Amino acid sequence: MITIHIPETELYDSNANEFYTVKDQVLTLEHSLVSLSKWESKWHKAFVDGSKKSQEETLDYIKCMTVSPKSIDPHTYYAIPPAELKRVQEYIDDPMTGTTFSSNEPGAKAGNKNKKITSEEIYYQMVAYGVPFECEKWHLNRLLTLLRICGIKNSPQKKMGKGAIMSQNRALNEARRKALHTTG
Repeated sequence: MITIHIPETELYDSNANEFYTVKDQVLTLEHSLVSLSKWESKWHKAFVDGSKKSQEETLDYIKCMTVSPKSIDPHTYYAIPPAELKRVQEYIDDPMTGTTFSSNEPGAKAGNKNKKITSEEIYYQMVAYGVPFECEKWHLNRLLTLLRICGIKNSPQKKMGKGAIMSQNRALNEARRKALHTTG
């Protein structure tokens, strides 16, 4: 979770042709599968697709991330200072884990940030791998990392080539000869 501060601000609504004041407040936000589902149900498209979001889509996602949205005036989101918007984006991009992946692991390409993935696909993977639904409130990047690990651990082992097997056997035989002090 992240908290952001919105100072008291006066804004102009050109549609209503009036000024309004946004009170000083703190928002608590959570980038999770729950937030993602709310956003996708409104916009009817994948949030995780590698594309840049419009200002309206970004502010709406922040609304979806808000932990207690009913108590927040909708105009509040237009008063978020640029520095706080930057902090929110850094929070969304934060991997929230120490896990790293090498490029030669099975499923390594599955973690591609440009890959389009919807909330339903994530829920499917959670069911398939037996991940409890309580994890839907985890930071989304941490959940995606867990699902990627599940995919790697559940993928079949890559078979060794004939040359690799011969090389491994040669090294094992050499080690045995050395340990037993024999020549063959």
